[in-house]
Amino acid sequence: MSVLARILRHTFRFPLQSSLSLVMAVACTSLVLVLPAVTMRFIDVIIAKNRPDLIFSTAAIGVAAIFARQLLFTLRTYVNNSLELKLTHLVRVELYDKLQRLPIKWFDKNSSGEIMSRVADDVPTMDRVIIDGVDQALAALLQFLIVMGYMLYQSWQLTLVTLLPLPFIGILTAWWSRRSEPMWRASSEASSAMNAILHDNLAGIRQIKAYTVEPKALEKFDHASRKLGEKHMSVMRGQAIVWPAVSFIAESGIILMVAFGAWWTLSGQLTPGTVISFLVAWGFLFDPISRINPLSQTFTRGTVAAKRVFKIIDTPDESHITEGERPATLRGHVVFENVSFTYADESPAISNLTIEAKPGETIALVGATGAGKSTVLNLLTRFYEPSGGRILIDGTPLENLSKEWLRDQLGYVTQESFLFNTSLRENLLLAKHDASDDELWAALEAANAAEFVHASADGLDTIAGERGSRFSGGEKQRLSIARALLKNPPVLLLDEATSALDNRTERLVQQALEHLRADRTCFVIAHRLTTVRQADLICVLHHGRLLEQGTHAELIDRNDAYAKLCETNFAIDPRPAV
Repeated sequence: MSVLARILRHTFRFPLQSSLSLVMAVACTSLVLVLPAVTMRFIDVIIAKNRPDLIFSTAAIGVAAIFARQLLFTLRTYVNNSLELKLTHLVRVELYDKLQRLPIKWFDKNSSGEIMSRVADDVPTMDRVIIDGVDQALAALLQFLIVMGYMLYQSWQLTLVTLLPLPFIGILTAWWSRRSEPMWRASSEASSAMNAILHDNLAGIRQIKAYTVEPKALEKFDHASRKLGEKHMSVMRGQAIVWPAVSFIAESGIILMVAFGAWWTLSGQLTPGTVISFLVAWGFLFDPISRINPLSQTFTRGTVAAKRVFKIIDTPDESHITEGERPATLRGHVVFENVSFTYADESPAISNLTIEAKPGETIALVGATGAGKSTVLNLLTRFYEPSGGRILIDGTPLENLSKEWLRDQLGYVTQESFLFNTSLRENLLLAKHDASDDELWAALEAANAAEFVHASADGLDTIAGERGSRFSGGEKQRLSIARALLKNPPVLLLDEATSALDNRTERLVQQALEHLRADRTCFVIAHRLTTVRQADLICVLHHGRLLEQGTHAELIDRNDAYAKLCETNFAIDPRPAV
């Protein structure tokens, strides 16, 4: 009930449309009384008293009432559909806004396919509770009460007989509602799992084709789809038994009502018209019961979907996004003091790490895969928070700063160069929203990307494709570097920024990065010696621990971990540059 009440609160955002729908529901429902009343008039007055002069006027009243009822129903359907679209849009935007405010670690535990399922499927399913559920349930309840009031007015004894099946129907539907909720929940979870597999397979279609694992991918999707079908079928089996039983009980009530009506008519207690009007009214009285099946499904599925949506909305926001200090300037003096960090229950990714980067210095992080290099950058951007120690920037603990301000001071080129499926101009403008085309081309020139962008048919308006699929790995990295150059931040974070470049292009980009690194702090992760050789400080990491640090020449002379790393991992002469 608390979930339902929370869903209903959304309708208060549109009070005019909600009120109009309610008024039309009451008017439309009240008009159902005309048909049984007209039927009784035809039998007990026109036929019994031989009044042919009343046929036309009585029929006209009946037709006018039916026309008015259908007209109101049409208008109400339009208003309700408009209300549903507005509510769905509102909740989707609220959910998307919430997703943007969640911490990165939340996304580590939830697949993209499942998240997409909640936004695309669960939100409209939840809102159907308001339109198909609440609105129809309210109309059904009004219709039931109005028709029952009419029947009580005509004969309370026959009304009680007519209502005899209701307790049995109520017990059966209440039991099935409780029984089916976990079934619908399992079906929704199976649907999310299938969507997650579909999303992953589509995103990795090139890998699937390259390794010719289409049959295995199909088998995995087939298994998920079958599981979804099985979960859904368990609900259908129950409904195939419950709702025919409900219809049997309800329709048996007709025989009961007609039998008692005939007995009381023969004994002179009722008129034939009253019994016939009860027979007509029965259809309107039990019409709401015929809606129990779809309404029950709507309520159950809607509440399950709402719980999944509200679970995301109720997740605590990432802290200090906007709150915190916002210094007027940033010099870029970064200090890691005995910093430790662990991902979930895994072994420590960083252990007691101490590094100092003075303003304008370039710090190179080297080490084997899994050494903790990218974790250092993730902690500096506050995508994750240290489990021990602290990080300071210009003497201020990182946790005291606004994350929004901090990230605005950083230029981050990630290992996976990601481009959105929109124009190159829009991809670049992420770094500087008001940049002119001249500034965009200058950044592209500096990143050695202008040539292939000029060669594209639409230039800056070229669509990048999904995840930048229209460009090569090297081209995507150069575009990412251009984006960082355009931002011109006081602190640069380069995670394998030149890993996909050929030697010639790398030299040109290195020149651009050298100009960019001037007078600003830069953290560089690289597996190429040319990328780190000129660094002011090289830090060698191994399983999250700092093995040694110093300049290239110092570490080569020491002939320890860094020298061995150069010999095994760097395909370049490890001797100091002359």
